[in-house]
Amino acid sequence: MKKQKAIQAIEKEGILLVYPIKNSPEPDSLWAHLWPRSKMVWEWDADADHKVSDLWLLKEELSRSGKVVYAKWYQNRATFFSQETFVNMLAFQRSEAPLSPNSQVILEALEMDSPLSTKQLKEIADLQGRDMESTYNRAMKALWQRLLIVAYGEVEDSSFPSTAVGASKTLFEPLWEQSLSISPENAEAYLIKKLGAENKFWKFAKKIQATKT
Repeated sequence: MKKQKAIQAIEKEGILLVYPIKNSPEPDSLWAHLWPRSKMVWEWDADADHKVSDLWLLKEELSRSGKVVYAKWYQNRATFFSQETFVNMLAFQRSEAPLSPNSQVILEALEMDSPLSTKQLKEIADLQGRDMESTYNRAMKALWQRLLIVAYGEVEDSSFPSTAVGASKTLFEPLWEQSLSISPENAEAYLIKKLGAENKFWKFAKKIQATKT
């Protein structure tokens, strides 16, 4: 069963992209574990490879399974974490650096009510319309990178389903609480051991952390 195989792969590796970047083996992806001998071609027409759409549907199912955690994290791309890796990444990235006012408004709304759709979040933050799109994306990117928010299924609120977003603290409260008991130093040691010092995910995490200090 693809779902169970996917969960096992995420738990084994710690972090996986959903789709590979230009079919590169690094950083590792769920696609590479499910279809290791298949090149991914990003097409959605009638002749397209069904595996692309199958993985899109599986991504949505996995995101609300509660067994793994999904965020738009690595280079703002769809990324899955095992629960243990997520806990340690939260601990490693814990920061007192202030969020922007827009990010703070969105986070506070999600901590009270999760998950919410893109449409709902834009209304709450008063960031509606094409002119505010880049401002909204910047506000969300800061939250995604710190793993303060996660994706949890999809919502039909437009012509195309949008990602349902929730606060990590709200949707994964036990994992959030667990992260608070781990020091950044111990989290770093865990992540280096799990991922490897030269792993691109680990290097990305360090890059994010460096921008907050």
